[in-house]
Amino acid sequence: MSLSLIIPNSPIFSPKKVPSIFCKSDGSSFSSSPRINGSQQQPPSSPLSLSLSSPKSPLPISSTPQSPSSPLKSPLSICVPKKQLLFGTDVAPVKRKRPGRIEIPTSMAVQLGFAAETPRGEEEVQVEEEGYSVYCKRGRRGKMEDRYSAAVDLNGDPKQAFFGVYDGHGDSKAAEFVAKNLDKKVMEEVSKTGEDAIDDAIRDAYLITDMDFLKEDMGGGTCCVTAMIHKGDLFVSNAGDCRAVLSRNGVAEALTNDHHPSREDERDRIEALGGYVDCCHGVWRIQGSLAVSRAIGDKHLKQWVIAEPETKMLKIKPECEFLILASDGLWNKVIII
Repeated sequence: MSLSLIIPNSPIFSPKKVPSIFCKSDGSSFSSSPRINGSQQQPPSSPLSLSLSSPKSPLPISSTPQSPSSPLKSPLSICVPKKQLLFGTDVAPVKRKRPGRIEIPTSMAVQLGFAAETPRGEEEVQVEEEGYSVYCKRGRRGKMEDRYSAAVDLNGDPKQAFFGVYDGHGDSKAAEFVAKNLDKKVMEEVSKTGEDAIDDAIRDAYLITDMDFLKEDMGGGTCCVTAMIHKGDLFVSNAGDCRAVLSRNGVAEALTNDHHPSREDERDRIEALGGYVDCCHGVWRIQGSLAVSRAIGDKHLKQWVIAEPETKMLKIKPECEFLILASDGLWNKVIII
C-alpha cells in the first residue's frame, strides 16, 4: 500500500510579501496550528505511471515493475509545489490536466481548520487543500495501514508548516498514533531547543513519540517521512523507507536514504547489538522478519529497529519547485529519469 503527499503552490516557496494561499494572517513563532490527519483505503494494484512536468522544467517519471519486496503495495503521496519563487520572482502556475476530483463527504471534510480523517471506504481517494494534495489508491491488501498529517499556518505564519507520511506495517495503529502526535511533539521540542538545534528537536520528537507509542502496548510499527518548513528552511526527516523528493529546476533530487538491513552501516549496527540480518527471497530482513531497520513501534524488535531519524536541512531557494513525500508503494512503481 502507499500514500503520497504533494505540496504544490505552497507559500513556503513564496516571498513574505506575497499573500499566503494557506492563510492571510501574520506571525513568526513556531507553535500549534490547525492539523489535518488522513488515512486512505486503496484498490487492487494496477500499473502506475506518474508524470510531473512544467513547460520550462520537465521532471519525467516513468513506470517500472513493482519491487518483489512489497508486491502488495500501491501509492499514497503528498506533494507541495510553489506558487511564486521565494525571493519575489513571479512564475506562472504550471498548467496540467488533473484527474477528476473525488468528492469527500461533507461530514468528513475539513471545516474551520480542524483535523478530519479522509474516508476509509473509498477505493481511490484524492484530497486537495490549499498548498498541498494527497492521493491514495488501495492495493490488494484488505486493510489500509498508511496515514498522513498536515499542519499549516503554524501560529498564524503562512510560511511555517509540517507534513508527514506514515507507512504502517503489522497494523495501522502505529501510523495513526504518529499521525496524531508527531507534529505536536516536534513543535514542543523546537520551542524548547531554540532555532540553532532544530534537527536535534526533530530527533527527540521522533524518539519521544516512539516511547509514547510503546507505552500503549500496541502492535505494529510505521515508517515515517516528514517535512518541516521553518523560516525559509526545509527540514526533511525519515525513519524507514518512505522518501522525499524535491524538484529543483526540473530535476528530481532525493532528500532521504532508505533504512534497510542491506545498508552496510545499518547491518553493522544491528549485528553489533547481537541481531542478525539475512536475505530471504531477495529481501534483506532483521531477525528474518522486518525489511526496514528504522521505524516507530515494532516493540518485539526494538533492540535493533530504532526510531532515530536522519534529517537533512536545506534553504528554500527560487529553483525549489515542489516536494513529494510518499510511501514505498509509489517509489516501488516509478523511476525518476
